[in-house]
Amino acid sequence: MPSITLDKASDVPLHRQIHSQIAQEIRAGSVPAGARLPSSRVLARLLGVSRNTVLAAFDDLAADDLLRGERGAGMRVQNGAAVPEVTWFGLKRVIRTSGYPAKVVELSDPDGNPLYLNY
Repeated sequence: MPSITLDKASDVPLHRQIHSQIAQEIRAGSVPAGARLPSSRVLARLLGVSRNTVLAAFDDLAADDLLRGERGAGMRVQNGAAVPEVTWFGLKRVIRTSGYPAKVVELSDPDGNPLYLNY
């Protein structure tokens, strides 16, 4: 298990901090291929964050082809190799780095709650 230190005062979202620290350890070879990471519930409890935060980090790591989920076996490290240029699963990363969506419109519902339309 890589060491993860979170800065809750940072502008960087917590799931991105978790993602970047685990990704760095995997790419450095500190976590061997096939190693099993703690479950999302356990990791969330250890870090003091929501399980959804950990799941978002795991989803991003899987999109970067660094982790793979196995039914009943949790998340396992793929390999420490560089992220492939463009794969179907790497498409999420390509869209995120391109700044998509290009336009966001802020609306309000009848109760005054903000709604954001991305297009």
